[in-house]
Amino acid sequence: MSTDPNILFLYGNDEYAIARRLREFTSIFADASEAEMNTAHLDARSMTESDWGNAVNVLPFMAKQRLVILASPSARFAKPGPKAGETEDAQAAQGQGGIKPDAESQAEARRRFLGSLERVPETTRLVITENMELRTKKDREAAERHWLVTWMRKNHHVVELLAQPLVGMMPGWIAKEARAQGGELVGAAASRLADMVGTDTRQAAQEVTKLLTYVNWSRPVTAEDVEALSPLTAAPDVFDMVDALAAGKSRQAQRLLHRLLENQDAFSSWGMIIRQFRLVLLAREVRDGGGGEAEAVKALGAQPFVARKALDQARGFTMPRLEMIYHRLLEIDEGAKTGRMPLDVALDVLVAELTG
Repeated sequence: MSTDPNILFLYGNDEYAIARRLREFTSIFADASEAEMNTAHLDARSMTESDWGNAVNVLPFMAKQRLVILASPSARFAKPGPKAGETEDAQAAQGQGGIKPDAESQAEARRRFLGSLERVPETTRLVITENMELRTKKDREAAERHWLVTWMRKNHHVVELLAQPLVGMMPGWIAKEARAQGGELVGAAASRLADMVGTDTRQAAQEVTKLLTYVNWSRPVTAEDVEALSPLTAAPDVFDMVDALAAGKSRQAQRLLHRLLENQDAFSSWGMIIRQFRLVLLAREVRDGGGGEAEAVKALGAQPFVARKALDQARGFTMPRLEMIYHRLLEIDEGAKTGRMPLDVALDVLVAELTG
């Protein structure tokens, strides 16, 4: 039997770090086939009580443990009116079906869920994940009071906060990532790349891979290499496309999207589109709060020229529309990763929806 903790909670706003940490847990299996037979992925928003019970309680098949990964518990078990740090819309549990009977309060549903955690057998390693916004000190304080963080600590289970690095820490993060990938960035290369990607660790890791591939791992990456392969070479198309969407210019938005896809693979372009809309949403919050460029730079974790552009674009969107767009982007991301719709097709559909 494994002596490692069998219930863990990973939470924070670094989605890339959470995903990478999840991949590490497959090391409990001897090979890929054993992992496939003994791993279950559940989303609290859509699972049924039978799904949950079977995943957690079934015995491992020719292995010492099963691995169960449960995402987004707060979307289902948060009390009405969640505070910052509980993430996900608490109302997502309503109307989604699943294990919560209509007559049962969310408090009771949560009590039952926590009770089931107490009965997770040692033959199951359960990893629970929760994406949370951690933009402000208030967000971080609320995350520390999150109901599942509190319960996990009280019951001596493992809690891991995986937060995006602060802006000033990104050059060090990038240099470390390059070493982890078997290469090196020298001189101002890490700082220059940090200027371009902000605190987006997933995009930073992708750019590091691209740069190391460019030099074929045969020499260190220089600032000149970063400039040559700059992700900002495609940024004007992303900026202009968002401007066109805000103005309802369908043809122009489609043309810019196709040009973006011609210059980069779909997933690289997709990462830039998600990042830009996230920045615009944050900029809209800054605007609504009466803030300006200085406040935007801090809230967005971006360089001044990026913050200025996001503030300008935020004028063209209301906060409800930006929230709708961002949720739609998350749906597309899930659909692309599960093979429901090719990403380039989904992007075309999105542009049509937003300009229709």
